[in-house]
Amino acid sequence: MSLIGKFASVGGATMASRVLGFVREAMIAAFLGAGPVADAFYAAFRFPNLFRRLFAEGAFNAAFVPLFAKEIEGGGQLAAQKYAQQVLAVLLLSLFVLSALAMIFMPFLVGTVIAPKFAADPEKFDLTVLLARIMFPYLAAMSLVAMLAGILNSLRRYFLAALAPVLLNVVLVAGLGAAGYLDLAAPDIGKVLGWSVTISGLLQLGLLVWAVKRENFNLGFVRPRLTPAVKRLLWLALPAAVTGGITQINLLVGQIIASAEAGAIAVINYADRLNQLPLGVIGIAIGVVLLPELSRAMRAGDAKEAQHLQNRSLEFGMAITVPAAFGLALLPEPIVALVFERGAFSRETTLVTSQVLAAFSVGLPAFVLMKIFTPVFYAREDMRTPLWASALSVFINISGSLILFPRLGVMGLAVATSLAGWVSSLYLGQQLVSRNLYRPAAITLKRIVLVVVGAALMGALLWWAEASFPHLLLDAPLIVRLVSVLVTVLVGGLVYFGFAFASGALDRRELARLLRRRKKV
Repeated sequence: MSLIGKFASVGGATMASRVLGFVREAMIAAFLGAGPVADAFYAAFRFPNLFRRLFAEGAFNAAFVPLFAKEIEGGGQLAAQKYAQQVLAVLLLSLFVLSALAMIFMPFLVGTVIAPKFAADPEKFDLTVLLARIMFPYLAAMSLVAMLAGILNSLRRYFLAALAPVLLNVVLVAGLGAAGYLDLAAPDIGKVLGWSVTISGLLQLGLLVWAVKRENFNLGFVRPRLTPAVKRLLWLALPAAVTGGITQINLLVGQIIASAEAGAIAVINYADRLNQLPLGVIGIAIGVVLLPELSRAMRAGDAKEAQHLQNRSLEFGMAITVPAAFGLALLPEPIVALVFERGAFSRETTLVTSQVLAAFSVGLPAFVLMKIFTPVFYAREDMRTPLWASALSVFINISGSLILFPRLGVMGLAVATSLAGWVSSLYLGQQLVSRNLYRPAAITLKRIVLVVVGAALMGALLWWAEASFPHLLLDAPLIVRLVSVLVTVLVGGLVYFGFAFASGALDRRELARLLRRRKKV
Protein backbone atom coordinates (compact mmCIF):
# COMPACT_ATOMS: atom_id res chain seq x y z
CA MET A 1 0.00 0.00 0.00
CA SER A 2 1.33 3.49 -0.88
CA LEU A 3 2.01 6.13 1.75
CA ILE A 4 -1.14 8.05 0.73
CA GLY A 5 -3.10 4.79 0.87
CA LYS A 6 -1.92 4.23 4.45
CA PHE A 7 -2.88 7.80 5.33
CA ALA A 8 -6.32 7.16 3.81
CA SER A 9 -6.76 3.92 5.78
CA VAL A 10 -5.97 5.54 9.12
CA GLY A 11 -7.76 8.75 8.16
CA GLY A 12 -10.91 6.82 7.19
CA ALA A 13 -11.05 5.07 10.56
CA THR A 14 -10.38 8.36 12.32
CA MET A 15 -13.10 10.04 10.25
CA ALA A 16 -15.62 7.45 11.45
CA SER A 17 -14.66 8.27 15.03
CA ARG A 18 -14.92 12.02 14.44
CA VAL A 19 -18.33 11.78 12.78
CA LEU A 20 -19.65 9.82 15.76
CA GLY A 21 -17.93 12.41 17.93
CA PHE A 22 -20.09 15.07 16.32
CA VAL A 23 -23.19 13.06 17.13
CA ARG A 24 -21.98 12.74 20.71
CA GLU A 25 -21.20 16.46 21.06
CA ALA A 26 -24.51 17.45 19.47
CA MET A 27 -26.35 15.29 22.01
CA ILE A 28 -24.34 16.71 24.93
CA ALA A 29 -25.00 20.23 23.65
CA ALA A 30 -28.74 19.54 23.43
CA PHE A 31 -28.92 17.99 26.92
CA LEU A 32 -26.45 20.20 28.80
CA GLY A 33 -25.70 23.26 26.61
CA ALA A 34 -22.90 25.33 28.15
CA GLY A 35 -24.25 24.85 31.67
CA PRO A 36 -22.45 23.83 34.89
CA VAL A 37 -22.70 20.06 34.29
CA ALA A 38 -21.17 20.42 30.82
CA ASP A 39 -18.37 22.51 32.34
CA ALA A 40 -17.80 19.87 35.04
CA PHE A 41 -17.76 16.96 32.59
CA TYR A 42 -15.39 18.58 30.10
CA ALA A 43 -13.06 19.80 32.86
CA ALA A 44 -12.97 16.33 34.44
CA PHE A 45 -12.49 14.58 31.10
CA ARG A 46 -9.68 16.92 30.07
CA PHE A 47 -7.47 15.65 32.91
CA PRO A 48 -7.27 11.93 32.04
CA ASN A 49 -7.25 12.97 28.38
CA LEU A 50 -4.21 15.16 29.06
CA PHE A 51 -2.31 12.33 30.73
CA ARG A 52 -3.34 9.98 27.93
CA ARG A 53 -1.80 12.35 25.37
CA LEU A 54 1.27 13.04 27.51
CA PHE A 55 2.25 9.61 28.76
CA ALA A 56 0.44 7.26 26.41
CA GLU A 57 -0.10 8.42 22.84
CA GLY A 58 2.61 11.10 22.83
CA ALA A 59 5.33 9.12 24.54
CA PHE A 60 4.66 5.75 22.93
CA ASN A 61 4.17 6.95 19.38
CA ALA A 62 7.32 9.04 19.71
CA ALA A 63 9.66 6.85 21.78
CA PHE A 64 8.32 3.30 21.78
CA VAL A 65 7.72 2.94 18.03
CA PRO A 66 11.32 3.72 16.86
CA LEU A 67 12.82 1.48 19.57
CA PHE A 68 10.34 -1.31 18.88
CA ALA A 69 11.02 -1.03 15.14
CA LYS A 70 14.73 -1.24 15.93
CA GLU A 71 14.15 -4.50 17.84
CA ILE A 72 12.16 -5.94 14.92
CA GLU A 73 14.82 -4.99 12.37
CA GLY A 74 17.71 -6.17 14.56
CA GLY A 75 16.45 -9.28 16.33
CA GLY A 76 13.15 -10.21 14.71
CA GLN A 77 9.75 -10.70 16.32
CA LEU A 78 10.99 -12.70 19.33
CA ALA A 79 13.37 -9.91 20.39
CA ALA A 80 10.62 -7.33 19.90
CA GLN A 81 8.22 -9.49 21.91
CA LYS A 82 10.65 -9.73 24.83
CA TYR A 83 11.20 -5.97 24.77
CA ALA A 84 7.45 -5.29 24.70
CA GLN A 85 6.93 -7.55 27.74
CA GLN A 86 9.55 -5.60 29.70
CA VAL A 87 7.89 -2.30 28.81
CA LEU A 88 4.42 -3.64 29.64
CA ALA A 89 5.51 -4.70 33.14
CA VAL A 90 6.91 -1.25 33.99
CA LEU A 91 3.91 0.48 32.42
CA LEU A 92 1.41 -1.54 34.47
CA LEU A 93 3.21 -0.77 37.74
CA SER A 94 3.44 2.94 36.89
CA LEU A 95 -0.25 3.13 35.99
CA PHE A 96 -1.29 1.45 39.24
CA VAL A 97 0.70 3.94 41.35
CA LEU A 98 -0.43 6.97 39.31
CA SER A 99 -4.10 5.97 39.40
CA ALA A 100 -4.06 5.33 43.16
CA LEU A 101 -2.47 8.71 43.89
CA ALA A 102 -4.82 10.56 41.53
CA MET A 103 -7.91 8.99 43.11
CA ILE A 104 -6.77 9.99 46.61
CA PHE A 105 -5.73 13.55 45.78
CA MET A 106 -8.38 14.38 43.17
CA PRO A 107 -9.98 17.26 45.17
CA PHE A 108 -6.56 18.89 45.41
CA LEU A 109 -5.93 18.36 41.68
CA VAL A 110 -9.29 19.88 40.71
CA GLY A 111 -8.68 22.87 42.96
CA THR A 112 -5.17 23.55 41.66
CA VAL A 113 -4.74 22.10 38.15
CA ILE A 114 -8.02 21.09 36.53
CA ALA A 115 -10.38 24.01 37.26
CA PRO A 116 -9.26 26.14 40.23
CA LYS A 117 -12.03 28.73 39.79
CA PHE A 118 -14.69 26.03 40.32
CA ALA A 119 -14.00 26.31 44.06
CA ALA A 120 -16.38 29.29 44.08
CA ASP A 121 -19.23 26.90 43.16
CA PRO A 122 -19.13 23.94 45.61
CA GLU A 123 -21.74 21.94 43.68
CA LYS A 124 -19.85 22.21 40.39
CA PHE A 125 -16.55 21.51 42.18
CA ASP A 126 -17.84 18.33 43.85
CA LEU A 127 -19.34 17.05 40.59
CA THR A 128 -16.03 17.65 38.80
CA VAL A 129 -14.14 15.67 41.47
CA LEU A 130 -16.62 12.78 41.23
CA LEU A 131 -16.52 12.66 37.42
CA ALA A 132 -12.72 12.86 37.35
CA ARG A 133 -12.51 9.89 39.73
CA ILE A 134 -15.00 7.90 37.66
CA MET A 135 -13.08 8.57 34.44
CA PHE A 136 -9.48 8.29 35.63
CA PRO A 137 -9.29 4.49 35.02
CA TYR A 138 -9.79 5.43 31.36
CA LEU A 139 -6.20 6.72 31.48
CA ALA A 140 -4.87 3.31 32.51
CA ALA A 141 -6.83 1.51 29.81
CA MET A 142 -5.83 3.99 27.12
CA SER A 143 -2.15 3.88 28.09
CA LEU A 144 -2.19 0.14 27.45
CA VAL A 145 -4.16 0.75 24.24
CA ALA A 146 -1.46 3.18 23.09
CA MET A 147 1.25 0.57 23.61
CA LEU A 148 -0.71 -2.09 21.73
CA ALA A 149 -1.41 0.42 18.94
CA GLY A 150 2.31 1.16 18.74
CA ILE A 151 3.00 -2.56 18.30
CA LEU A 152 0.36 -2.87 15.57
CA ASN A 153 1.60 0.26 13.76
CA SER A 154 5.17 -1.05 13.83
CA LEU A 155 3.90 -4.30 12.31
CA ARG A 156 2.22 -2.11 9.65
CA ARG A 157 -1.27 -2.99 10.86
CA TYR A 158 -2.83 0.47 11.08
CA PHE A 159 -6.57 0.09 10.67
CA LEU A 160 -7.79 -1.51 13.93
CA ALA A 161 -5.59 0.73 16.06
CA ALA A 162 -7.13 3.76 14.31
CA LEU A 163 -10.64 2.28 14.58
CA ALA A 164 -10.52 1.64 18.35
CA PRO A 165 -11.45 5.25 19.33
CA VAL A 166 -14.79 4.75 17.55
CA LEU A 167 -15.83 2.68 20.57
CA LEU A 168 -15.58 5.74 22.84
CA ASN A 169 -18.17 7.57 20.79
CA VAL A 170 -20.37 4.51 20.29
CA VAL A 171 -20.61 3.94 24.05
CA LEU A 172 -21.12 7.65 24.82
CA VAL A 173 -23.87 8.00 22.21
CA ALA A 174 -25.57 4.87 23.58
CA GLY A 175 -25.29 6.20 27.14
CA LEU A 176 -26.72 9.57 26.16
CA GLY A 177 -29.56 7.87 24.29
CA ALA A 178 -30.42 5.85 27.39
CA ALA A 179 -30.19 8.95 29.58
CA GLY A 180 -32.57 10.81 27.28
CA TYR A 181 -35.00 7.90 27.18
CA LEU A 182 -35.02 7.74 31.00
CA ASP A 183 -35.34 11.55 31.20
CA LEU A 184 -32.47 11.85 33.69
CA ALA A 185 -31.56 15.12 35.38
CA ALA A 186 -28.44 16.98 34.20
CA PRO A 187 -26.11 15.80 37.05
CA ASP A 188 -27.14 12.19 36.43
CA ILE A 189 -26.44 12.62 32.71
CA GLY A 190 -22.96 13.77 33.70
CA LYS A 191 -22.44 10.54 35.68
CA VAL A 192 -23.68 8.44 32.75
CA LEU A 193 -21.10 10.19 30.55
CA GLY A 194 -18.35 9.48 33.09
CA TRP A 195 -19.09 5.76 33.34
CA SER A 196 -19.47 5.52 29.55
CA VAL A 197 -15.95 6.91 29.10
CA THR A 198 -14.45 4.29 31.43
CA ILE A 199 -16.39 1.40 29.87
CA SER A 200 -15.28 2.49 26.39
CA GLY A 201 -11.64 2.39 27.50
CA LEU A 202 -12.00 -1.24 28.58
CA LEU A 203 -13.67 -2.14 25.27
CA GLN A 204 -10.87 -0.49 23.28
CA LEU A 205 -8.30 -2.38 25.32
CA GLY A 206 -10.08 -5.67 24.64
CA LEU A 207 -10.20 -4.98 20.89
CA LEU A 208 -6.46 -4.31 20.60
CA VAL A 209 -5.49 -7.25 22.83
CA TRP A 210 -7.35 -9.43 20.33
CA ALA A 211 -5.73 -7.63 17.37
CA VAL A 212 -2.20 -8.15 18.73
CA LYS A 213 -2.86 -11.83 19.47
CA ARG A 214 -4.15 -12.22 15.91
CA GLU A 215 -0.67 -11.24 14.72
CA ASN A 216 0.80 -14.14 16.77
CA PHE A 217 2.41 -11.60 19.07
CA ASN A 218 2.23 -12.87 22.65
CA LEU A 219 2.53 -10.48 25.59
CA GLY A 220 3.10 -12.37 28.83
CA PHE A 221 3.56 -10.86 32.28
CA VAL A 222 7.11 -10.52 33.65
CA ARG A 223 8.53 -8.90 36.77
CA PRO A 224 8.99 -5.12 36.32
CA ARG A 225 12.68 -4.32 35.85
CA LEU A 226 14.45 -1.20 34.63
CA THR A 227 16.51 -2.91 31.95
CA PRO A 228 18.81 -0.77 29.75
CA ALA A 229 16.23 -0.95 26.96
CA VAL A 230 13.43 0.24 29.27
CA LYS A 231 15.64 3.02 30.67
CA ARG A 232 16.31 4.15 27.11
CA LEU A 233 12.58 4.26 26.46
CA LEU A 234 11.93 6.34 29.59
CA TRP A 235 14.76 8.71 28.71
CA LEU A 236 13.24 9.30 25.29
CA ALA A 237 9.61 9.21 26.44
CA LEU A 238 9.71 12.00 29.02
CA PRO A 239 10.41 14.84 26.56
CA ALA A 240 8.30 13.10 23.92
CA ALA A 241 5.38 12.95 26.33
CA VAL A 242 5.39 16.72 26.77
CA THR A 243 5.82 17.31 23.04
CA GLY A 244 3.14 14.82 22.02
CA GLY A 245 0.62 16.34 24.38
CA ILE A 246 1.32 19.97 23.58
CA THR A 247 -2.16 20.60 22.17
CA GLN A 248 -3.74 19.20 25.32
CA ILE A 249 -1.36 21.20 27.53
CA ASN A 250 -2.34 24.39 25.73
CA LEU A 251 -6.03 23.52 26.05
CA LEU A 252 -5.55 22.78 29.76
CA VAL A 253 -3.93 26.18 30.21
CA GLY A 254 -6.95 27.72 28.52
CA GLN A 255 -9.27 25.65 30.70
CA ILE A 256 -7.61 26.82 33.92
CA ILE A 257 -7.95 30.46 32.88
CA ALA A 258 -11.45 29.96 31.45
CA SER A 259 -12.76 28.31 34.63
CA ALA A 260 -13.41 31.81 35.94
CA GLU A 261 -16.13 32.34 33.30
CA ALA A 262 -19.34 30.30 33.41
CA GLY A 263 -19.77 28.12 30.33
CA ALA A 264 -16.36 28.98 28.87
CA ILE A 265 -14.89 25.48 29.25
CA ALA A 266 -17.85 23.93 27.43
CA VAL A 267 -17.59 26.52 24.63
CA ILE A 268 -13.87 25.76 24.15
CA ASN A 269 -14.64 22.06 23.96
CA TYR A 270 -17.45 22.46 21.41
CA ALA A 271 -15.23 24.62 19.17
CA ASP A 272 -12.28 22.28 19.60
CA ARG A 273 -14.45 19.31 18.60
CA LEU A 274 -15.13 20.93 15.21
CA ASN A 275 -11.49 21.96 14.83
CA GLN A 276 -10.37 18.42 15.67
CA LEU A 277 -12.13 16.90 12.66
CA PRO A 278 -9.50 17.91 10.08
CA LEU A 279 -6.73 18.02 12.69
CA GLY A 280 -7.55 14.54 13.93
CA VAL A 281 -8.21 12.91 10.57
CA ILE A 282 -5.17 14.36 8.80
CA GLY A 283 -2.80 14.97 11.71
CA ILE A 284 -3.31 11.58 13.34
CA ALA A 285 -3.16 9.73 10.01
CA ILE A 286 0.17 11.37 9.19
CA GLY A 287 1.57 11.02 12.71
CA VAL A 288 0.62 7.35 13.04
CA VAL A 289 1.91 6.26 9.63
CA LEU A 290 4.91 8.57 9.12
CA LEU A 291 6.93 7.69 12.25
CA PRO A 292 7.13 3.89 11.69
CA GLU A 293 7.83 4.39 7.98
CA LEU A 294 10.54 6.99 8.65
CA SER A 295 12.12 4.83 11.35
CA ARG A 296 12.36 1.88 8.97
CA ALA A 297 13.83 4.03 6.18
CA MET A 298 16.47 5.50 8.47
CA ARG A 299 17.39 2.11 9.96
CA ALA A 300 17.91 0.91 6.40
CA GLY A 301 20.00 4.00 5.56
CA ASP A 302 17.60 4.97 2.77
CA ALA A 303 17.86 8.78 2.78
CA LYS A 304 16.04 9.08 -0.54
CA GLU A 305 13.00 7.20 0.79
CA ALA A 306 13.00 9.31 3.97
CA GLN A 307 13.02 12.52 1.91
CA HIS A 308 10.20 11.17 -0.27
CA LEU A 309 8.10 10.30 2.80
CA GLN A 310 8.53 13.79 4.24
CA ASN A 311 7.69 15.56 0.97
CA ARG A 312 4.56 13.50 0.36
CA SER A 313 3.41 13.97 3.96
CA LEU A 314 3.83 17.73 3.71
CA GLU A 315 1.95 17.89 0.40
CA PHE A 316 -0.88 15.68 1.62
CA GLY A 317 -1.22 17.44 4.98
CA MET A 318 -1.35 20.95 3.55
CA ALA A 319 -3.61 19.96 0.63
CA ILE A 320 -6.36 18.94 3.05
CA THR A 321 -5.70 21.19 6.06
CA VAL A 322 -5.36 24.60 4.39
CA PRO A 323 -8.80 24.53 2.70
CA ALA A 324 -10.31 23.11 5.90
CA ALA A 325 -8.87 26.07 7.83
CA PHE A 326 -10.35 28.53 5.31
CA GLY A 327 -13.73 26.81 5.56
CA LEU A 328 -13.88 26.82 9.36
CA ALA A 329 -12.65 30.43 9.53
CA LEU A 330 -15.22 31.74 7.02
CA LEU A 331 -18.29 29.61 7.85
CA PRO A 332 -18.02 29.10 11.63
CA GLU A 333 -21.47 30.35 12.61
CA PRO A 334 -23.53 28.26 10.13
CA ILE A 335 -21.47 25.16 11.01
CA VAL A 336 -21.80 25.61 14.78
CA ALA A 337 -25.52 26.36 14.51
CA LEU A 338 -26.12 23.31 12.31
CA VAL A 339 -24.24 20.89 14.57
CA PHE A 340 -25.04 22.18 18.06
CA GLU A 341 -27.84 24.78 18.20
CA ARG A 342 -30.81 22.97 19.71
CA GLY A 343 -32.19 22.24 23.16
CA ALA A 344 -30.06 23.92 25.84
CA PHE A 345 -27.60 25.27 23.23
CA SER A 346 -28.73 28.85 22.49
CA ARG A 347 -28.00 31.30 19.65
CA GLU A 348 -25.85 33.30 22.07
CA THR A 349 -23.73 30.20 22.71
CA THR A 350 -23.50 29.67 18.94
CA LEU A 351 -22.08 33.17 18.45
CA VAL A 352 -19.39 32.72 21.11
CA THR A 353 -18.50 29.19 19.96
CA SER A 354 -18.19 30.30 16.32
CA GLN A 355 -15.75 33.06 17.31
CA VAL A 356 -13.62 30.55 19.19
CA LEU A 357 -13.77 28.10 16.26
CA ALA A 358 -12.62 30.77 13.78
CA ALA A 359 -9.67 31.59 16.04
CA PHE A 360 -8.76 27.90 16.44
CA SER A 361 -8.92 27.33 12.67
CA VAL A 362 -6.16 29.88 12.04
CA GLY A 363 -3.74 27.55 13.83
CA LEU A 364 -4.97 24.38 12.17
CA PRO A 365 -2.21 24.12 9.50
CA ALA A 366 0.41 24.84 12.16
CA PHE A 367 -0.60 21.88 14.31
CA VAL A 368 -0.58 19.57 11.28
CA LEU A 369 2.90 20.87 10.38
CA MET A 370 4.00 19.89 13.89
CA LYS A 371 2.65 16.37 13.27
CA ILE A 372 4.74 16.22 10.09
CA PHE A 373 7.96 17.77 11.44
CA THR A 374 8.30 16.08 14.85
CA PRO A 375 8.58 12.46 13.53
CA VAL A 376 11.73 13.52 11.65
CA PHE A 377 13.39 14.22 15.01
CA TYR A 378 11.85 11.23 16.79
CA ALA A 379 13.01 8.79 14.11
CA ARG A 380 16.56 10.01 14.86
CA GLU A 381 15.90 9.63 18.62
CA ASP A 382 16.25 13.42 19.00
CA MET A 383 13.67 14.31 21.64
CA ARG A 384 15.30 17.53 22.77
CA THR A 385 14.43 19.73 19.78
CA PRO A 386 10.66 18.97 19.86
CA LEU A 387 10.79 19.52 23.63
CA TRP A 388 12.20 23.03 23.14
CA ALA A 389 9.48 23.68 20.57
CA SER A 390 6.86 22.57 23.09
CA ALA A 391 8.31 24.75 25.83
CA LEU A 392 8.21 27.72 23.47
CA SER A 393 4.61 26.91 22.56
CA VAL A 394 3.49 26.71 26.19
CA PHE A 395 5.24 30.00 27.01
CA ILE A 396 3.56 31.79 24.10
CA ASN A 397 0.19 30.25 24.96
CA ILE A 398 0.27 31.18 28.65
CA SER A 399 1.51 34.71 27.94
CA GLY A 400 -0.99 35.23 25.15
CA SER A 401 -3.88 33.82 27.18
CA LEU A 402 -3.18 36.06 30.16
CA ILE A 403 -2.97 39.12 27.90
CA LEU A 404 -5.90 38.35 25.57
CA PHE A 405 -8.48 36.75 27.89
CA PRO A 406 -9.29 40.01 29.75
CA ARG A 407 -9.65 41.80 26.38
CA LEU A 408 -11.28 39.22 24.08
CA GLY A 409 -12.80 36.77 26.53
CA VAL A 410 -12.78 33.08 25.67
CA MET A 411 -11.87 33.82 22.03
CA GLY A 412 -8.56 35.23 23.27
CA LEU A 413 -7.61 31.78 24.57
CA ALA A 414 -8.10 30.28 21.10
CA VAL A 415 -6.07 33.09 19.49
CA ALA A 416 -3.23 32.38 21.93
CA THR A 417 -3.38 28.65 21.17
CA SER A 418 -3.17 29.26 17.41
CA LEU A 419 -0.31 31.73 17.80
CA ALA A 420 1.58 29.22 19.95
CA GLY A 421 1.09 26.53 17.30
CA TRP A 422 2.54 28.70 14.55
CA VAL A 423 5.58 29.74 16.60
CA SER A 424 6.29 26.10 17.49
CA SER A 425 5.88 24.75 13.94
CA LEU A 426 8.04 27.51 12.44
CA TYR A 427 10.75 26.78 15.01
CA LEU A 428 10.70 23.06 14.12
CA GLY A 429 10.83 23.86 10.40
CA GLN A 430 13.76 26.22 10.91
CA GLN A 431 15.64 23.54 12.87
CA LEU A 432 15.08 20.96 10.13
CA VAL A 433 16.40 23.26 7.42
CA SER A 434 19.34 24.72 9.39
CA ARG A 435 20.57 21.25 10.41
CA ASN A 436 20.04 19.87 6.90
CA LEU A 437 17.67 17.20 8.20
CA TYR A 438 14.99 18.05 5.68
CA ARG A 439 14.59 20.57 2.90
CA PRO A 440 11.29 20.48 0.96
CA ALA A 441 11.66 19.74 -2.73
CA ALA A 442 10.93 22.57 -5.16
CA ILE A 443 7.84 20.76 -6.49
CA THR A 444 6.54 20.37 -2.92
CA LEU A 445 6.88 24.11 -2.22
CA LYS A 446 5.20 24.92 -5.55
CA ARG A 447 2.28 22.63 -4.73
CA ILE A 448 1.82 24.21 -1.30
CA VAL A 449 1.67 27.71 -2.84
CA LEU A 450 -0.94 26.47 -5.32
CA VAL A 451 -2.91 24.88 -2.47
CA VAL A 452 -3.06 28.25 -0.69
CA VAL A 453 -4.22 29.98 -3.90
CA GLY A 454 -6.92 27.36 -4.44
CA ALA A 455 -8.07 27.60 -0.82
CA ALA A 456 -8.25 31.40 -1.12
CA LEU A 457 -10.48 31.09 -4.21
CA MET A 458 -12.71 28.69 -2.31
CA GLY A 459 -12.71 31.07 0.67
CA ALA A 460 -13.89 33.96 -1.49
CA LEU A 461 -16.85 31.85 -2.62
CA LEU A 462 -17.72 30.87 0.96
CA TRP A 463 -17.55 34.50 2.11
CA TRP A 464 -19.88 35.56 -0.74
CA ALA A 465 -22.33 32.74 0.06
CA GLU A 466 -22.61 33.66 3.75
CA ALA A 467 -22.99 37.36 2.95
CA SER A 468 -25.64 36.67 0.28
CA PHE A 469 -27.73 33.94 1.93
CA PRO A 470 -27.56 34.43 5.73
CA HIS A 471 -31.17 33.31 6.25
CA LEU A 472 -30.70 29.99 4.43
CA LEU A 473 -27.50 29.23 6.33
CA LEU A 474 -28.55 30.38 9.81
CA ASP A 475 -32.27 30.95 10.38
CA ALA A 476 -34.15 28.58 8.07
CA PRO A 477 -35.62 25.23 9.26
CA LEU A 478 -33.03 22.55 10.07
CA ILE A 479 -33.38 20.58 6.82
CA VAL A 480 -33.03 23.77 4.74
CA ARG A 481 -29.94 24.81 6.72
CA LEU A 482 -28.45 21.32 6.34
CA VAL A 483 -28.91 21.35 2.56
CA SER A 484 -27.66 24.96 2.30
CA VAL A 485 -24.47 24.29 4.27
CA LEU A 486 -23.79 21.04 2.39
CA VAL A 487 -24.33 22.69 -1.01
CA THR A 488 -22.10 25.63 -0.04
CA VAL A 489 -19.33 23.32 1.16
CA LEU A 490 -19.71 21.06 -1.88
CA VAL A 491 -19.47 23.93 -4.37
CA GLY A 492 -16.51 25.37 -2.45
CA GLY A 493 -14.85 21.96 -2.52
CA LEU A 494 -15.39 21.66 -6.28
CA VAL A 495 -13.77 25.06 -6.80
CA TYR A 496 -10.78 24.10 -4.65
CA PHE A 497 -10.20 20.60 -6.02
CA GLY A 498 -10.88 21.75 -9.59
CA PHE A 499 -8.15 24.37 -9.27
CA ALA A 500 -5.85 21.99 -7.39
CA PHE A 501 -5.97 19.28 -10.05
CA ALA A 502 -5.85 21.73 -12.96
CA SER A 503 -2.84 23.57 -11.54
CA GLY A 504 -0.93 20.49 -10.38
CA ALA A 505 -1.29 21.24 -6.67
CA LEU A 506 -2.59 17.67 -6.29
CA ASP A 507 -1.05 14.65 -8.00
CA ARG A 508 -3.76 13.05 -10.16
CA ARG A 509 -1.68 9.91 -10.76
CA GLU A 510 -1.30 9.22 -7.04
CA LEU A 511 -5.04 9.68 -6.51
CA ALA A 512 -5.81 7.33 -9.42
CA ARG A 513 -3.49 4.67 -7.95
CA LEU A 514 -5.17 5.02 -4.56
CA LEU A 515 -8.66 4.69 -6.06
CA ARG A 516 -7.64 1.60 -8.03
CA ARG A 517 -6.29 0.03 -4.85
CA ARG A 518 -9.51 0.81 -2.98
CA LYS A 519 -11.59 -0.87 -5.71
CA LYS A 520 -9.45 -4.00 -5.46
CA VAL A 521 -9.89 -4.06 -1.69
